[in-house]
Amino acid sequence: MKLNHLWPDEALAELKPDVRTAVVTLTHDPKLDDPALIAALRSPAFYVGALGSKRTHALRLDRLRDEGLSEAEVKRIRGPVGLSIGAVTPAEIAVAIMGQITCVRRGENHPC
Repeated sequence: MKLNHLWPDEALAELKPDVRTAVVTLTHDPKLDDPALIAALRSPAFYVGALGSKRTHALRLDRLRDEGLSEAEVKRIRGPVGLSIGAVTPAEIAVAIMGQITCVRRGENHPC
């Protein structure tokens, strides 16, 4: 794995996400996360998630709609990201996110 110094949206363009790709934004910074989310939502990535509270997520959706994303596109974002397991620590949050990604990837018949 090599370190990539591109802006997130540029890195995604270079990486070319496909149907096997999961994208999760974690910075809480709209100038980084929003362009990456737009690129991810316009790709065939099977999973797009974003860290943040329900309030942060609602504001994010408004910004993305203002950028021209459709309702169908913004509804693809899993936010707040991860399964609702009461995660608090970074390790627990990572487990919750990976659990949700696994659930979506395997196509389980319950809400992830």
